[in-house]
Amino acid sequence: MSATDAVRFWDDVHAARPAATDPRPNARLTETVADLPPGDVLDLGCGAGGDALWLARRGWRVTAVDVSSVAVERLTSLAVSHGLDDRITARRHDLRESFPDGTFELVCAHYLQTPLDLDRAAVLRKAAYALRPGGLLLVVDHGSTAPWSWNQDPDVRYPAPREVAAGIALDPATWTVERADSPRRVATGPDGRTAEVTDHVLIVRRTA
Repeated sequence: MSATDAVRFWDDVHAARPAATDPRPNARLTETVADLPPGDVLDLGCGAGGDALWLARRGWRVTAVDVSSVAVERLTSLAVSHGLDDRITARRHDLRESFPDGTFELVCAHYLQTPLDLDRAAVLRKAAYALRPGGLLLVVDHGSTAPWSWNQDPDVRYPAPREVAAGIALDPATWTVERADSPRRVATGPDGRTAEVTDHVLIVRRTA
């Protein structure tokens, strides 16, 4: 899939969904970050923008990126309408070709799973290197297929968190895996339907 096709695919996904006025943050973000002191955070694949808004409201300085221009433009407008445009910078990045500059206390990658030809391990490795000492990389992947998912392939395979960590291949002298598990929860989709889903959660801390 070309870069143009990638943008078109995700623009179509977001354009097909009504623009949310106050999108919800991801559950694994709120449970992980609620007690952390705010700093600089990079949100990879910001989507509807719920995570970016939630973080900004708690004092984080957010750099939010997505391959979709629709997603970026919607988040930019939401940041203004909620009075958070001084804390949220939304930018379009195709992570196959570019990665945001800067270093961060927190990098989040929620459901960065795509039909595109994306070297996810390379992207997550760059994310780990973008952490400041003591910073956290939070990777949350789908571990099951929700009824509202764009991908309904019955043969889709979801790598386990330890497998994802092994693929990133970080030096344990510098990065430590603090969590790698597969909790379940009841999720609500964009259309209001609910279903029990599995999340694959990986948390890596940069220790040096």
